[in-house]
Amino acid sequence: MDIILLQDVDKVGDKHTIATVKDGYGRNYLIPQRLAIIANDTNRRRLNELKRIEDAKEAKKLSFYQEIADKIGSQVLKIGAKAGTSGKIFGSVTNVQLAMALNEQFGVEVDRRKIIISDEVKELGTYKAVLSLHKEVQPEISFEVVAE
Repeated sequence: MDIILLQDVDKVGDKHTIATVKDGYGRNYLIPQRLAIIANDTNRRRLNELKRIEDAKEAKKLSFYQEIADKIGSQVLKIGAKAGTSGKIFGSVTNVQLAMALNEQFGVEVDRRKIIISDEVKELGTYKAVLSLHKEVQPEISFEVVAE
């Protein structure tokens, strides 16, 4: 079954793309949850209009995203974690913790799904992550994991 995605769906595709999924998954989950619509001829013609409207909305938000990137700049985010004597932390640091720390330390609300951590954080130290705010605005942030 061919569908047009209305939102980003993990392991299926990005917003406003045409994807092929199994009939049951599309009919019983994606379409009722309003994550997708059937990719018939009418909806395929509407796809360009949907993309144009979405691009106009994103263009308005571009200055806001640039403002967030400037606010974060080259500052270092501090994340507290419980650690053993060898410097290894219990568990790992996730994008959820980064989103909460961004909100607490800089007053910036970023959706956790837009934070991409390149490697697994399991020890104390300094790491980097990318904020995927917009196609054109993807600032890299540094964060330091310190022992609590």
